[in-house]
Amino acid sequence: MRFFVPLVMLIICKFAVADKTNDQLDIYWIDVEGGGATLMVTPQNETILIDTGNPGLRDANRIVKVLTEVAGQTQIDHLIVTHYHRDHYGGAEMLSTLVSIGHVWDNGKFDGMPDNPGQAYFNFRCKQRHVLQPGDVVPLKVDSSHQQPLQLQCLVARKEFVSPEKVNARPNPDIEKLHKPKERDGSDNANSIVMLLKFGDFEFFDAGDLTWNQELKLVSPFNLVGEVDVYQVTHHGLDSSNNPIVLTSLKPKVAIMNNGHEKGCLPEVFANLSTTDSIESIYQLHKNLRPDGDVNNTQSERIANHHSPDECNGNYVHLSVAADSQSYTVHIPATKHQQTFATK
Repeated sequence: MRFFVPLVMLIICKFAVADKTNDQLDIYWIDVEGGGATLMVTPQNETILIDTGNPGLRDANRIVKVLTEVAGQTQIDHLIVTHYHRDHYGGAEMLSTLVSIGHVWDNGKFDGMPDNPGQAYFNFRCKQRHVLQPGDVVPLKVDSSHQQPLQLQCLVARKEFVSPEKVNARPNPDIEKLHKPKERDGSDNANSIVMLLKFGDFEFFDAGDLTWNQELKLVSPFNLVGEVDVYQVTHHGLDSSNNPIVLTSLKPKVAIMNNGHEKGCLPEVFANLSTTDSIESIYQLHKNLRPDGDVNNTQSERIANHHSPDECNGNYVHLSVAADSQSYTVHIPATKHQQTFATK
């Protein structure tokens, strides 16, 4: 099938070229209505997109808008697809018709894969495809003469976990006692790729939709992640993920949830986030508009979108890490909220 690129997209791609020169790291959580699309822009102006939202033009256009109009970039250098559910891989084919995509990193095709995205996904245009293995480091440009160390590493892929030795993991012997098993998730959620981004002293954790029982292996018997600054709330805030032993072990200071107006932000998850001692602020892409929303929402100014999809403006959440990596600022332009945190 051939897609036609809207004229507005062509105009955006042609003229949005204002590269940043301040050596900071930027992360954008793009509103794809309860799916996943997290854009990172490195100090060297390399772009990394983790997941692509849903099929169709809406989410692809929102990604391109933030990429070009807000971040001032014209291409996606690295695309990481955490797993094969439509709200994570679905926008890739359309996105590839709007902007150039360099390297694609995913789980490839593997024996026993429970969900297959189909040939359209595996054939969309890009420079090169790679299958991620636990421990792999995505090659990123770094100016070592003045820039903070930068690393984006895969910790988990296809239910395989990085070896403790490879990440200098510390034993976490007592945490399993707090684990309460849940029913097994037989979908591709359990195969989610887990990525850890380090920029100097700053660390950001993104586990896609990794599920509850798999999360145990992240932190027991070894904590394979360590402690992080920012935790992307796993699986949109659904309670088949976000095992509290992960929160206890990772000790994030900020949690950012890519939920939808009625998807995610479930009571158990919100309660666990709210009672985790290390967490100072919770951010949401959407206000929870279910009847339980009166108690299961963060502060209004920390929510990017307050309306149902037919009235939603697709507002984003922006995080910028200072060039020295000693602090980071979370900003929601739509509500004018801004708060700066010290790196752990």
